[in-house]
Amino acid sequence: MLQIRDIIWGLLFIGCAAAIQVEIIPTQGEISVGESKFFLCKVLGDAEDIDWYAPSGEKILPNRPDIFVSQGDGTTSTLTIYHANVDSAGIYKCVAKNGDKEAQATVQVKIFQKITFNSAPSLQEFSEGDNADIVCDVVSSPEPTIIWNHKGAKIQTAKDVRFKIMDNGHLQIRGIKKTDEGMYNCEARVMARGEIDFRMIKVIVNVLPTVRARHSEVNATADIGSSALLACDADGFPEPTVTWTNNNIVLETGDKYSLNEDGSELVIKNVKKVDEGDYTCIAKNKAGEKAEEVSLNVFVQPKITYLNNQTASEFDEQVTLTCEASGDPTPTISWSFENRVFTEEGEQASWTRPDKYESFDRNIVVRSHARVSSLTLKNVQFTYAGQYLCTASNSIGQDTQHMYLEVRYAPKILGSVTAYTWEGNPANISCEVKAHPRASVLWFRDGFQLPTANSTGMMIYNTPTISYLEITPDSQNDFGSYNCTATNVMGTESKEFLLIQADVPSAPEIQKVDPFSSSAVVHFEEPDSMGGVSIMKYRVEWRLPGQSWTGREYDAKDDMTKITIADLKPETTYEVKMSAINGKGEGESSLSSTFKTEPVREPSAPKLEVKVHNRGNSLKVNWIKQDDGGSPIKHYLVRYKAKHVSDWKPVIRLPYGSEYVVLSGLDWNTEYEVHVVAENQQGKSEPGILSFRTASEPTNIPGLGTGAIVGILIVVFFLLLVGIDITCYFLNKCGLLMCIAVNFCGKVGPGAKSKDMEEGKAAFTKDESKEPIVEVRTEEEHNTNQEGGGPTEPNETTPLTEPEPAAADTTSTVVNLFPSTATNSVTESFSTAQSSPASESTTLTISASSPTKSGLLKDNTQPDVGPLVDLSDTPKVPPLSNPSLPISEPVSPPPANVDGPQSHCDPVKAPDSIQNKDLQVDGPTKDVPSALCTDSTAPAQNDGKTVKDDNTKGETELKNATAEVKTVPNEAPQTNGNESKA
Repeated sequence: MLQIRDIIWGLLFIGCAAAIQVEIIPTQGEISVGESKFFLCKVLGDAEDIDWYAPSGEKILPNRPDIFVSQGDGTTSTLTIYHANVDSAGIYKCVAKNGDKEAQATVQVKIFQKITFNSAPSLQEFSEGDNADIVCDVVSSPEPTIIWNHKGAKIQTAKDVRFKIMDNGHLQIRGIKKTDEGMYNCEARVMARGEIDFRMIKVIVNVLPTVRARHSEVNATADIGSSALLACDADGFPEPTVTWTNNNIVLETGDKYSLNEDGSELVIKNVKKVDEGDYTCIAKNKAGEKAEEVSLNVFVQPKITYLNNQTASEFDEQVTLTCEASGDPTPTISWSFENRVFTEEGEQASWTRPDKYESFDRNIVVRSHARVSSLTLKNVQFTYAGQYLCTASNSIGQDTQHMYLEVRYAPKILGSVTAYTWEGNPANISCEVKAHPRASVLWFRDGFQLPTANSTGMMIYNTPTISYLEITPDSQNDFGSYNCTATNVMGTESKEFLLIQADVPSAPEIQKVDPFSSSAVVHFEEPDSMGGVSIMKYRVEWRLPGQSWTGREYDAKDDMTKITIADLKPETTYEVKMSAINGKGEGESSLSSTFKTEPVREPSAPKLEVKVHNRGNSLKVNWIKQDDGGSPIKHYLVRYKAKHVSDWKPVIRLPYGSEYVVLSGLDWNTEYEVHVVAENQQGKSEPGILSFRTASEPTNIPGLGTGAIVGILIVVFFLLLVGIDITCYFLNKCGLLMCIAVNFCGKVGPGAKSKDMEEGKAAFTKDESKEPIVEVRTEEEHNTNQEGGGPTEPNETTPLTEPEPAAADTTSTVVNLFPSTATNSVTESFSTAQSSPASESTTLTISASSPTKSGLLKDNTQPDVGPLVDLSDTPKVPPLSNPSLPISEPVSPPPANVDGPQSHCDPVKAPDSIQNKDLQVDGPTKDVPSALCTDSTAPAQNDGKTVKDDNTKGETELKNATAEVKTVPNEAPQTNGNESKA
């Protein structure tokens, strides 16, 4: 392409010869606002000057900042337009001069505006209900076309009149709603250039908060340390913030107030009266704020603020008691004295209209004025004295306080003026005195103060309110009038008392007799005259006509009008009479009355009563036996049921003499009916009927029930036993764990083996299937075994327990004990065998040889054998498995020290078994008793005498021989492969 152009220029140059030609590259230009562009002016020919001219015709100077001209190699010049704007548009001219020759070329520069979004915020917020103006400012040249899209569709303003595209390209939404919220697309297009651009705008519709108080009024009580809760619920978008104000002061969490996390709940602590008022709940967000008021009403419990004791004298004109109280609502004040209540009548008193209450006798007047009440007592009487109670109450509560009215008055003598007694019986004349201050009391008779010097049988006892004159009459002269005189600072009063001689009561009157088969009920009236003293007893006597009277005394009771006599015969005629007895004596008997008992019949119905037994749903039903119908009662029949059901519980039969039955496991809060029937040979009585209701079921108290407590105690007790058992296992080698270790595991307790080795007592093996054999062996056999290559004797360094060389060897190793230790060793071996729970097979050797390895003396003589031990007192062994074997004879070891004290062992009786020269016994080890050894102070007698066995009546004498006693299993082979040696 470049070559073709050069050719064209060459041709033009040749054609034009010396003419100047100017060319601007590019020939035209379009520049976007803000962009930069250059134009090259190229001259063909010789040119002295190349200049550029602006559209205004002015020559463009080199120093302009927006347009820059630079000269090339004399044939080119460059025009550069920087940051073009609309003013940069126009025709630019390039002029080349060479002397008088001139050539020029022009280029038209067009400036256009690209689509530019000057203002289109990506997030625009509006309040619900507002006319929203969604801003999208776009500029371009030519002006762009604006299209709005929402939810993927073009907004059709013709279809929804709420939407309108403004002249400036903004989108207007009238009365915007929450549903209009979302993403909007503002799209700009320039059709001439096919240019398009858009902006996404997020529209958020904020909703004005709504606020609602949970309770428009809240009531609280002051001065009791309580709190008040004020709450409101707010809604809106975005989530509103909630604040509380009181008297235009914002409340914050502190000592007095506390707010929850979102501020919707305000707690006022320790409410006081000053906290009363209106509190405002304000909810605020971007859309605005709303407020709601909550009223706090603070009530104050009544409190009596003034009440004092008063003092008055009898017959004063009046005394006024005043009581003042505070509280909100205004409290009502009332007065009470003993069982009487004084209060104002009508409506609540106010500051302007006091209330007034007058008693019927107009001696008591109550006046109330607002928070003050007065109680006026007119014509003061001594009976007005005492404790008065002022009570202030309103709808919140009440307060009570006491005051005491002290009335000073002259003595008042009260009480009965007559007293009855008889000669020799002391009587008290009571002079009860009421007076304030306390009065002094004196007794007089015939003008003389008592007691006189000549009076006998007379004493005076004084209490704060009563003076007693005790008189024991000796004769008729002691009866008569006595004077009681009481005196204090207010005055004096006297009263005469009469001491009258008492008499026996008159006869009671029998009204009727209700006979039964074996009893009768006597109805009577009390005597007309009591004789001055109360009746203590009644005597009732009855008899068969013409026979002697049989009687019984019955204690008198208040309003007693009938007495039941028992043990009567059926169908028999009786006479009955009765008399009354008082302190003076027995009065006359009444006229006798005749009645006839009824024939033998069924018993009368028992009389029932019920009592709660232990718990509320267990009841004890008692009954009182009535007439048995002339035949002994055989038994009682009890049945019961709940009243709301028809089926009776099974009948309970109780023997004669029973007086109650306990009904357990009843339903709570249920009404029951109980029938009790007495039965004799004639039949059944009518049922005694009783109805009752059980108590309501008690509410379970939070916490552990009885079952849970018992379970915990059982677990604790079990753990305690386990702890004790473990302790016994490790310390004493006994207990349940020890038994398990021995019987199931074949092991002994920890430390048992080492302990026995240290003490040198015994080692034991376990074989449950074997029974021990006690073997008595002489020195000869022992020597023979040794000479035949048997096991060597253990010395002090030989271990007590070692594994057997062959399992088939069932003979335990025989251990020789030195004479100096033989006796103690026997004792320890038996003792260990008895006490150790793991011992079932024990090897025991008793050696009487001298302390030489072979058991022989140096002169080849054998020492004398000590006396045999009498085993006749040994506990007997159970029957043997082989009863045909003969009974063995015991052998005693020689004394350890002939000259000194020896160890004496209790005799041990060997089981019945003899074979060759050995004594063998079959039997369990546990049946062989342990030998109890004690030290004896008597010297041992080693004279070779024979010791007799009382049980076997045989004698055995072993001389110059060593006796060995060995216990070995009676069956071979040894299964555990180990043996314990002692």
